[in-house]
Amino acid sequence: MFELGRRHKVMNPEKMRSEYGKLIYLLQDSQLDDVQVLLDFALVCPLKTVHTTLQHYGALEMLDDPLMSLATGEILSEGKIRGMVSKEIRAKERAREHLAKKYASAQCSEDTLLACLYSIGDNNTYLRFNRDPVDRCAGRARLYCVTLDVSRSPRSMICYLKGWFDAKVPGERSQSLAISLGCDGARLSHNHERQYTYVLQSLTLWREIAHDMFKLWYLAEQDLLRSGSHYRLTDTGQGLNRVQQAPAVGRAVHAVLARCQASLGSWVGSSVVHLGDHNVPNALMFIDKYTQVPRILGPIVLCIEQIDALMEDTGLASYIEGSFGGAEKLKRTILGDFFRHAFDGSGADNFFDAGSCIDGRLTSAWNWCSKIEKKAYFPIFKLTGFQGFDGDWQK
Repeated sequence: MFELGRRHKVMNPEKMRSEYGKLIYLLQDSQLDDVQVLLDFALVCPLKTVHTTLQHYGALEMLDDPLMSLATGEILSEGKIRGMVSKEIRAKERAREHLAKKYASAQCSEDTLLACLYSIGDNNTYLRFNRDPVDRCAGRARLYCVTLDVSRSPRSMICYLKGWFDAKVPGERSQSLAISLGCDGARLSHNHERQYTYVLQSLTLWREIAHDMFKLWYLAEQDLLRSGSHYRLTDTGQGLNRVQQAPAVGRAVHAVLARCQASLGSWVGSSVVHLGDHNVPNALMFIDKYTQVPRILGPIVLCIEQIDALMEDTGLASYIEGSFGGAEKLKRTILGDFFRHAFDGSGADNFFDAGSCIDGRLTSAWNWCSKIEKKAYFPIFKLTGFQGFDGDWQK
């Protein structure tokens, strides 16, 4: 039962927001030595994965089969007629059935193999809704988007950054991403080129963390629930929290960071990763922070996408033209403000807690979200179905 609850939360980060934390802390306490003596049995078991299941039944070779991508890939309907989508669905179903029959054995049934294939497909679905708002148009093997034609490319924050703003020259003053310390709450001073790079590397890092989220979540539970682990109940400035080191998650995050730095070639700002301190007390808090990235970026992407639809209404088109100078200028205004002030080092009581460190970038983004109601373009968000960065979205 505990494993089902944990698996459900991993697959649905928006669910069980308070219950999951209570469950993990209960299981964490059950692993303490003095509690184990009283219980005389373990409440914690490792999560079952596709790899461990196939390894147990001797069917790991299925993962290398050429049909795996077809059997588990996402089928997207955008720009396709119904017949084409139906054809792809049938091909996917045939591929799954073929793989299940091919690798089934006396020890491993077809149903078990189908469950593994569905599980991998669920991961791809998760990535579509949680990673793709950061980088929807990038292939899974690439670190960042290289598509510059935003009129044709799928929408994502990295595509919008690369398509609407020049990396070197801002052009018009309104297109500049430059920020100055003390101006509009900024705690950093960057010229346009430096801020562009800073935003790109932050979005790239978020994209890579979202891509590896299942792995990071698995490692987080290992750190939280490892036998004999101890924590310190400490007032971190945000109430009492369990401060506990997370070596497995720390190694994985630093590997992701190193991959991003190698890909981008340079790094602006600090590369400090807060984990196991008063900023991010434990691995559970780390996971909670980064599952919020799609909650921040998703509504912005959807708002930008819906602006053209608003222009089809004569009255709204007149309002947008009169107040913002047209749909294109409105989109550039929203994106420019986000790229400047969601990445300006603000949002905490001191520079060390926010600033340019890895976690401070997310703190600044949440700070920008908290001020959305004060923006001149906030009515546009409401007109496109916005209800909040931590709630539902009506399209």
